[in-house]
Amino acid sequence: MKADSVTAPRILVLASGSGTNLQALINASRERDFPGQIVAVGCNRPGAFALERAAQANIDTFTVDHTRYSSREEFDGALMAEIRRHNPDLIVLAGFMRILTTDFVRALRGTMLNVHPSLLPKYTGLDTHRRALEAGDTAHGVSIHFVTEELDGGPVIAQAEVSVAPDDTPESLAEKVQEKEHLLYPIVVRWFCEGRIQLGTDYVVFDGQPLNRPLVLPDEGGATTA
Repeated sequence: MKADSVTAPRILVLASGSGTNLQALINASRERDFPGQIVAVGCNRPGAFALERAAQANIDTFTVDHTRYSSREEFDGALMAEIRRHNPDLIVLAGFMRILTTDFVRALRGTMLNVHPSLLPKYTGLDTHRRALEAGDTAHGVSIHFVTEELDGGPVIAQAEVSVAPDDTPESLAEKVQEKEHLLYPIVVRWFCEGRIQLGTDYVVFDGQPLNRPLVLPDEGGATTA
């Protein structure tokens, strides 16, 4: 049975682009037993298609245009005001292409998740698919992690791998990884809403126990520590 809308954890999604991960989360949230509710979607780009996806799903939207602020701190202050207005329990970064200030991240510690297109700690930052190909990797993938002050350096909750084919390009590899993102992110968000995952001092707590390594999404779509 779907969680009661009054008591279900409140999810706020931040995006910058087309919002394919947002759509995966919207689809998951429509399942009868989904334990949370998406209450708002925010963007830093006024024309982002993610806003249209949210509007089509009757989800509240807001825009904080980063080009209108003279400093990162001013932008983060305006963004924080919008976040506070919606009072979320969880903030999900879904292709949100802004580096957040240390004070901002610290204020929301343990309540913010991010998706990154690599098997962290490999390839933090941008151009992960090209870098994996140039390194001759045979496996690549996606990581879901808690957001901390270190860019793409927060404790990793779960990962999913893809095989790198000899004829893969950055574009074809990106498509493979994105498919895994759409499967894995809703699972991790569900775990958070169910109270199964928390952020410890510098590690993930899963079902009351510290995680020694990230959970792995197998091909069939479940999740395991194996």
